[in-house]
Amino acid sequence: MKEICLRYGMNPNQSEAKVQNAENTPIKILNGEASYINFLDALNAFQLVQELRQATDQPAAASFKHVSPAGAAVYSPLNETLTESYFVEGLDLSPLGIAYARARGTDRMSSFGDCAAFSDEVDITVATLLKTEVSDMIVAPRYTQEALAILKQKKKGKYLILEIDPNYVPDPIEKRTVFGITLEQQRNDVQIGKEVFNHIVTTQCDIPDHAKRDLLVALITLKYTQSNSICFALDGQTIGIGAGQQSRIHCTRLAAEKADKWWLRQHPRALNMKFREGISRIEVNNAIDGWMVE
Repeated sequence: MKEICLRYGMNPNQSEAKVQNAENTPIKILNGEASYINFLDALNAFQLVQELRQATDQPAAASFKHVSPAGAAVYSPLNETLTESYFVEGLDLSPLGIAYARARGTDRMSSFGDCAAFSDEVDITVATLLKTEVSDMIVAPRYTQEALAILKQKKKGKYLILEIDPNYVPDPIEKRTVFGITLEQQRNDVQIGKEVFNHIVTTQCDIPDHAKRDLLVALITLKYTQSNSICFALDGQTIGIGAGQQSRIHCTRLAAEKADKWWLRQHPRALNMKFREGISRIEVNNAIDGWMVE
């Protein structure tokens, strides 16, 4: 297959869209139809979780939306408060499933209709979690048959499922055509790992391991945002990402506001809100978010 026809480009009016040289692409479409932005999200999101996996040696997940991460995380056990705040009570989640619960829990509003990305094989616990969430697509290196069967039922059978080769090595030079002009540059292939802590310029050089992990999560997440970005991280996950603003001051305010909301979602008043039977997860999320604004 020389090319993959896409539903549309960045916008629905851009009807002519395709993946060229498809025989060399590391992605297989296992279910559903992809758009241009679906591929952009999948390719960037998988790089993010793959680098988090390599840097921390823990399963990693990300919630990607419109070519920027809404949240990212590596496995770290959930306490009772976060379990309730992330709507995963009663679920027996694998470490990979917990990583996604954390990633999506960063900013549940922005994760609505996300690209869910995973560093490891997607198991039945991950699929069961995704079954309850509004998500448009998933990308991972492998799937168990049980997980695949559940995911193929999502969105009335139209859920986009992509499988990516984790051993794929891209060309070191990338190209982009803008306004008929082709630009070329070296890929941003810098590897962010524990060696970044070999030269600490602050007076306090004693950084505990959990803080190093959180700094790696933040740094690697920032690599896959639009420029000028700020990221807050805690306990192996992002808790606030401010990306793509023209001013870094506004990026900081945005990230801090999201971090505030992350904390407020754990407040007893938020956790003890009562909703009548039949209220959807979306409506509950919106109600909690509206309460925080007030």
